[in-house]
Amino acid sequence: MLLADAAQVADGKLFILGGGWSLIGPDPMPTAVAVKLTVDRHELDRTHHWHLVLEDADGQPVYVTDTLQAIEVHGEFHIGQPEGVPEGVPVDFPMAINFPPLPIPAGARYQWRLIINGDTLPGANVAFSTRPSLTA
Repeated sequence: MLLADAAQVADGKLFILGGGWSLIGPDPMPTAVAVKLTVDRHELDRTHHWHLVLEDADGQPVYVTDTLQAIEVHGEFHIGQPEGVPEGVPVDFPMAINFPPLPIPAGARYQWRLIINGDTLPGANVAFSTRPSLTA
């Protein structure tokens, strides 16, 4: 997983703009989470559920202040048996999730956590901090 200013998937590849940061703000800005999953052959030809949630430093979901709605997205993916890939070789699955400027407090630590089929996989999180506000 990688934080970026923007990301997209095309032709099975991730295209990343302004990637690799871990400090933003203090003002809200557009962000993206770029993910490259490696799917084992025995996991192909089935639907997988994913859930990406923003958590605070204590591992609790972050909520939009006005609506008390958690900052999270979810979806599904399904990968069939690819042609020309040798038997036993895992298959790459890239994802790019873009967000508008998020109304999160400045001067704090956060992490995006990716859950696949109800499990957090090793390395399926990426942390960042927001700079303190410049106003007193």
